[in-house]
Amino acid sequence: MSIYLYNTLSGKKEVFVPSNPPEVTFYTCGVTSYDYCHVGHARVYVVFDCIRRHLAYRGYSVRFVQNFTDIDDKIIKRSNELGEDWRSLTDRFIAACLEDLVALNVLPAESYPRATAYIDQMQALISVLIDKKAAYVAGGDVYFSVAAFPDYGKLSKKVLEDLVAGSRVGVSDIKKDPLDFVLWKSAKPGEPSWESPWGAGRPGWHIECSAMVLSSFGETIDIHAGGQDLIFPHHENEICQSECATGKSFSRYWLHNGFVTIRDEKMAKSAGNFFTIRDLLAKYSGEVVRFFLLKTHYRSPLGFSLEGLDESAQALSRLQHTRTIVTDWLPIVVTGSFVCFSDEI
Repeated sequence: MSIYLYNTLSGKKEVFVPSNPPEVTFYTCGVTSYDYCHVGHARVYVVFDCIRRHLAYRGYSVRFVQNFTDIDDKIIKRSNELGEDWRSLTDRFIAACLEDLVALNVLPAESYPRATAYIDQMQALISVLIDKKAAYVAGGDVYFSVAAFPDYGKLSKKVLEDLVAGSRVGVSDIKKDPLDFVLWKSAKPGEPSWESPWGAGRPGWHIECSAMVLSSFGETIDIHAGGQDLIFPHHENEICQSECATGKSFSRYWLHNGFVTIRDEKMAKSAGNFFTIRDLLAKYSGEVVRFFLLKTHYRSPLGFSLEGLDESAQALSRLQHTRTIVTDWLPIVVTGSFVCFSDEI
């Protein structure tokens, strides 16, 4: 029996056919490590863990990688606010995230690459893009030229002309096009930086994932996954810079889960309307939280409420009770001594 996956790239369900069966290469975007993970992050972890488990159940050998972003504007800002070294900050929150994954019964990834461990690979990738005229240096920064990729917008279904019409460019902007995005940022005083052919600086967010995917798996992977909010611009930008560099399709299938909402608004740290995973684990078991996150189709919005968690706890308790009864009767069912009960199951 075939497995069908909804592919964001094509906008339809497709039969899943990996490049090199029975192996499946599966990459999920992880968090930016400057705070504790919230319920929206938990949904990403649990949903794609469930899909990964099903692929393994169907006989595939799944190579699963989930990254951590450990250098970013938000990390630097939080580090300065707390007066804590950015390395210590990211180490602390990455360790907390891994503890959350265990509590939610998420299978360990093959690896958890950190962006700062791939600076050399990012610089090599940027150099390829510059050589191919798909990127350019301006004011100490390096930008990707969106015009170099005619299919820009193919994942998000955004029209290039509409994006240009809706953009605003300041008088001092040094980009050739308002849609061009940064691959390498020149160093600012007091910020973490690495030496590069274009001067001291640090990577842009999008180039990080491309470098980690290509280093972990090669030019084309089977599944790239993440939250719906990453479709644009993050995953869109990953596609164009990766495919410009390699000339190959970056990912065969793109999977995205729906938002967790509170009163019809997306749960987010920026909105201040979030519960951390740890907030919930203080009251509910990891099994209950996982059950709650899986009760709605993964591409649909999931309305969050404590009442919903209470209901999930009750429903899970009923299922566990039923399982106990079935387990107790299982030897009788197997021997055929209780045919009537066996037929009902």
